[in-house]
Amino acid sequence: MRVGIDTSPLIQTRAGTARHVRGLVAALRGRRELDLELLTFGGTGRASSIVRDALWYPHGLPRSASSLDVLHCTTFRGPRRPRVPTVLTVHDLALVRTPGAFPFWHRLYGRAGLRTVVPNGVDEVFSPDGPRADGEYVLAVATLEPRKNLARAVDAARRAGAELRVVGARGWGGVDVPGWVGELTDGDLAAAYRGARCLVYPSLYEGFGLPVLEAMACGTPVVTSRGTAMEEVAGGAAVLVDPLDPGAIAAGIAEAESRRDELVRLGSARAAELTWERAADAVEALWRELA
Repeated sequence: MRVGIDTSPLIQTRAGTARHVRGLVAALRGRRELDLELLTFGGTGRASSIVRDALWYPHGLPRSASSLDVLHCTTFRGPRRPRVPTVLTVHDLALVRTPGAFPFWHRLYGRAGLRTVVPNGVDEVFSPDGPRADGEYVLAVATLEPRKNLARAVDAARRAGAELRVVGARGWGGVDVPGWVGELTDGDLAAAYRGARCLVYPSLYEGFGLPVLEAMACGTPVVTSRGTAMEEVAGGAAVLVDPLDPGAIAAGIAEAESRRDELVRLGSARAAELTWERAADAVEALWRELA
């Protein structure tokens, strides 16, 4: 079976969507009876993004995929009139639920094109074995953007008497927080997870929340938002808090530290359940059903 996979997220970001594409493709490569063709267009920057969204996805991509058995678009963007059976991965509904948290172009295009649940996995680099970053700190991993709720994370860490280190790309919305160290390589990020007292991930909305899974795989306790996708991802292996209450987040940090051994054990078991191989099995089954 010949399958085309849109890998454009790999040139656009290093955040969750890119991790999803990289992990899924790696798990699918080498499988018997699968011939994967990686499809992409353009480069980084706003101009490339506009051309890719407005022209390549609706018109260029269907021509490139016309001889394939299945086309898999790894974001909600895809051809308007696909010529072959097509799968679109919808990572979340944030553009609908919190449109103000996105740049204008994403809102304009995304809402116009957005109309089987497969969980993500975790990359092998994220494991309890390996170097640990130095220091006594609480870790947050997020692009600097409004829905990540980083201002309340800063307030909560201050109340808990903890240093907060924030890892992630500079985003939008004028978000700037103390303790921001920028992006790290995956190896350095894994070391940051291992060295942290806990991960604080009080995002207001996510489709999945990969840092929760990555931290648990590294043996790090997690504090995250109650009533969100992260609660489902954590599967009972994290401290759940009200993300709108810095005091509750601070109390969650203290609870995570007091329950560290228990949460590490539960988190490791939960992370072992969610693998890219499992995700690839589900995606391949869907492709075969369509083809």
